[in-house]
Amino acid sequence: MEVVDARAAILSNLEVYSLLQDIQSGSNGQKKPSRTQPHLATITYSTLKYLENTPCKDQSAEIVQKFMKAVESFNLTKAEKLQLLNQRPTSAVEIQLIIEESEERLTEDQIEQLLDLVASTLPESSAAESESMQTESS
Repeated sequence: MEVVDARAAILSNLEVYSLLQDIQSGSNGQKKPSRTQPHLATITYSTLKYLENTPCKDQSAEIVQKFMKAVESFNLTKAEKLQLLNQRPTSAVEIQLIIEESEERLTEDQIEQLLDLVASTLPESSAAESESMQTESS
């Protein structure tokens, strides 16, 4: 994966996660961080560790495409779609924080449809599932 024009698009957490995995493993033509780039190795490692605890770890390109097609009817901006994808909101309040002027742009039914769409299309983070299992067993 190569960034040709940095301002052409914004990346999803899944794309960043995939790119950093390629950098860390040295695959897909990406160079592994060398000993002269210790900060790059640290940033790559830390960011990968963070992203492993988010839903993007369990997403795929097919899931992202399916989700983006499904939300087309809501007239959302690219940034709003991306935030929905990355944040995976579970309540109307989270939708209001992500979508600018959501009260004027969306009805309550549309917000519920959007929440259902997020829940049915995007996988829940396996890290979150294991945390909730640990909490329940305590």
